[in-house]
Amino acid sequence: MKDVLSRIGIGSATVDTVLPTDSVRAGEAVRAEVHVEGGSTDQDIDAIYFALETEYRSDEGYKDAIIDQWQLTEPFTIEAGEERRFETTIDVPRETPVTTRSTAVEIETGLDISMAVDPGDEDYIEVEPTQRTQVVFDALDSLGFSLYASACEATAGSLFTASTNFVQEFEFRPQRGEFADQVDEVEVVPVFDDSHLTVYLEVDRSAGLLSEMTDADERHTKLTIEAPDPAAIEPRLAEAIRELS
Repeated sequence: MKDVLSRIGIGSATVDTVLPTDSVRAGEAVRAEVHVEGGSTDQDIDAIYFALETEYRSDEGYKDAIIDQWQLTEPFTIEAGEERRFETTIDVPRETPVTTRSTAVEIETGLDISMAVDPGDEDYIEVEPTQRTQVVFDALDSLGFSLYASACEATAGSLFTASTNFVQEFEFRPQRGEFADQVDEVEVVPVFDDSHLTVYLEVDRSAGLLSEMTDADERHTKLTIEAPDPAAIEPRLAEAIRELS
């Protein structure tokens, strides 16, 4: 009876991933310890697996997205009541979305058990921008812009070529400085390549109702960021916004 119950999740083994921090920078790694505790009966574990997940918005609504997934162990047996610990390193890819009020990222840990409900654990993490993305954000802040909103959007039918089927869009609005009366907002989409970061910019001008209704107030460009150099990025951003406003 215990075997039957464990197959439907009652008295089954459990898994818990313990992170030393709940914050990590995209493109970096974090150490983790996985705790596996046996249930009321011995169970064969085919693998411990991980998935780094978020969600994005498409024409059909919100969809789950797996940013990365991997396996930690080979098959093993966890005895009833036994406790085991596994150490691992979790790599957070550069294209992992930055967490905001509207964007969440989680690490899902699971035990792969044949012919049974897989026990699992979910841990939400705070993802900070890569260094190059952060420098772009800092430059916009220095130019008087503040982050207003952010969302992950599907790339289908868009101009973006990304390693995932979505990109993250950041909407900045001017609060001070030379662009306060010239620009309604600047939308930024970072897209990573092997060796650099491409930042797509869309500038919405303060052009009046007629222009807004015809979308004539929207203009686009892109910048290639090869190194996180604040002294070089801020004037390039400023010039791009001036040309589009």
